[in-house]
Amino acid sequence: MPGTVILETIESRVLRGNPLGDPFVRRVPVYLPPSYSRSGRRYPVIYVLTGFTGSGEMLENRTAWSEKFSERCDRLIRSGKMGESIVAMPDCFTRYGGSQYLNSSATGRYEDHLVREVVPFIDTRYRTISSAKARAVMGKSSGGYGALVQGMRHPDVFGLVCCTSGDMYFPYCYVPDFPKALGVFAKHGGSAAAFLRKWKKMPKRADASLFPAVNTIAMAACYSPNARAEVGFDLPMDEKTGELRRAVWRRWLALDPVTLVGRYARNLKKLSLLFLDCGTRDEFHLHYGMRIFHRKATALGIPHRVEEFDDTHMNIQYRYDRSLELISKAMIR
Repeated sequence: MPGTVILETIESRVLRGNPLGDPFVRRVPVYLPPSYSRSGRRYPVIYVLTGFTGSGEMLENRTAWSEKFSERCDRLIRSGKMGESIVAMPDCFTRYGGSQYLNSSATGRYEDHLVREVVPFIDTRYRTISSAKARAVMGKSSGGYGALVQGMRHPDVFGLVCCTSGDMYFPYCYVPDFPKALGVFAKHGGSAAAFLRKWKKMPKRADASLFPAVNTIAMAACYSPNARAEVGFDLPMDEKTGELRRAVWRRWLALDPVTLVGRYARNLKKLSLLFLDCGTRDEFHLHYGMRIFHRKATALGIPHRVEEFDDTHMNIQYRYDRSLELISKAMIR
């Protein structure tokens, strides 16, 4: 018997009036395991954070030769690799493509939305085990970044963390896009502000050639917001010369997991599970960031597990299986 997916609607107080005018009413798919309707017991909860340009509902889309996230859970539960759990799929999408699950004056209070609104909503509405040891957060790419940072900052909320190909070591994963972004700006008015005005009207805003510009803007909105700036954020590089703006770049680096690991070592040691995995051919060089994180975490005595696999950054949803398996083994029931 398969589980059930309920599409919940959450009216957010903290996202109301957000700077980008994005919706403050968010839809959250919630997977209930097969036995939920037949039992009165409580269940652990897994929160799945999507990557850049993703939303929770996208996890329930079926594409060629793939499965919905709910179907993945059904398969793993049938095989005994995953224990029955509630799975919530939040929506923290922004007009720029994503929030990194952080609070920002340029995008909105998405960290507060996740921790203070979505988690309490799920605990109130469903029969959950309301304990960090029975509450996991996982994700890929920007979702992996979000999962890792939320675990660092809120170990009292999320006691288990799985980060697949998460953004880290920013000098490798973001800097290569900066000159490419400047090239895109040059073709569309010469600045981020001019590009954004044109981009909003483009019929193909997801065109791959625009990605370096869109991604750089989205990350700047998350890592270096500035309410006094024309666009609401500071770019980490000079728009004319391309030179790194050191003060702004330091703000980015302060939010890099390889920097945060030292600051939040005590919190990370509280986790029941800290798992990181990444492909050895990742196009954004995130496997190097994971190795740096691993070295620092080991030196700090933080219990964690790291796995590398032979693949790239794209189409690696199959790695969700590994996270779900490890979470099921480590969380209380």
